[in-house]
Amino acid sequence: MTAAATISEQYAGFAHALRPLDMPPSVRAYAADLALDSTGIAFASTRYPFAASTAAALGALSEGKGQATVIGRPAGLPFRDAALMNAVLVHGLDYDDTHVRGIVHVSASLWPCVMAMGERVGASGSAVLTAYIAGIEVAARLGVAANNQFHQLGFHPTGVCGAFGCAIASGLLLGLTPLQLRHAQGIALSAASGSLEFVAEGAWTKRLNPGFAAVAGINAAYLAREDFVAPSRPYEGRDGLFNAYLGSRVTNADLPAATQALGTDWETLGVAVKPVAACHYALGIADAATAIARDHRPAAEDIESVTALVPRATFPTLCEPWEKKRRPNTGYDAKFSLPYIVAAGLLKGRCDIGVFEDDAVRNEQVLALADRVAYGEDLASSFPKAFSGEVIVRMKDGQVLRQREESTRGGVDQRLSRREIQDKFFENAEPVIGRKRAQAVAAAMEQLDETRDFRELLGLLGGKRPVQSPA
Repeated sequence: MTAAATISEQYAGFAHALRPLDMPPSVRAYAADLALDSTGIAFASTRYPFAASTAAALGALSEGKGQATVIGRPAGLPFRDAALMNAVLVHGLDYDDTHVRGIVHVSASLWPCVMAMGERVGASGSAVLTAYIAGIEVAARLGVAANNQFHQLGFHPTGVCGAFGCAIASGLLLGLTPLQLRHAQGIALSAASGSLEFVAEGAWTKRLNPGFAAVAGINAAYLAREDFVAPSRPYEGRDGLFNAYLGSRVTNADLPAATQALGTDWETLGVAVKPVAACHYALGIADAATAIARDHRPAAEDIESVTALVPRATFPTLCEPWEKKRRPNTGYDAKFSLPYIVAAGLLKGRCDIGVFEDDAVRNEQVLALADRVAYGEDLASSFPKAFSGEVIVRMKDGQVLRQREESTRGGVDQRLSRREIQDKFFENAEPVIGRKRAQAVAAAMEQLDETRDFRELLGLLGGKRPVQSPA
């Protein structure tokens, strides 16, 4: 009797056999949209101090050497450093996509990873897109199988799960055999990591986690190509991912979900594009607050109190410690602050990038309203299937304004259209690179699957290729 295939064997077999025609056209088209969204966010991130700091550090380490593309920067970096830098840019504003059920920012590691690898090996756009999708399918399923337990134990699934997805994606672009793809996953186990400690004070380290995942995946694939021997059960083994990282909580995991309907049901379609520049957990309450602002325009001085209901599992991220959440240190800190997001949404009627600038979070009127915000558990939530939220505003005249969002815009039930994703791209990219170049990037990304040499696109992203005037 043949032993059942391990999870890593199934992932390796799936990825090695994957061909563009194996996927519905909608999956490939949506993946290209995700890549465009990620690229626009990366352009926007280049204006922020964390981007300059990261670029300076990596530039010092490389001593000015390296030609791999960095989004929005003419100067290149060694290709692994470029993957790290681009991941910091994609994830830098917490505006990037999220696989909802797995709670993994899949593109933050995978798009920078396949960018670097595609440029390195001279791949076609089609090959890059196939590797990107294969990596998303793996990273997302690992998050689903963990059943939100990584978050509860202080691990950042984006860094943990992303390392394995990037090992698969890198391995495909390197042309690894199924056995080598299995080894790549075993090697990635020794590097998969990511801490949530940043939540306590709005530290910058969250931005590094997908970058470290991308580098871990690249390293794993190159080692596996040289037949470096790795554990054969990196996921379900005694000290594998689920047992070691989840400990006693492994009983809450759903390991069969790691491979369920692999190659049939496409988790890529379960990735949500964010319409709000904040933690994905907060999208429901952000939409509820801005809807109340749009429909009722409540004045701050007329509001007696506000209650926001969110899933209990989101409390550690959005609500704890509560007094700290009422006074975020920075704009980035505010992205994980329930009272600030609700107050800003009610008073400004929006939760875009500008709401989370460092100067904006010192707005006294918003902070005063944040002091009147309380939180409670959303008992009707279907979390983690959807990130619901409800906002209840009690006015001084006795009126009660109430808005509930069962799911978030951008998710499976309310997926953003291609036009909406493109509009978001232009909002993010155009202030940095101008309308003409942004249009050229968008047009090239739309043709990603037909691009013979992926490096042609990268010339636009890094600013090395001149933008031609339309004929």
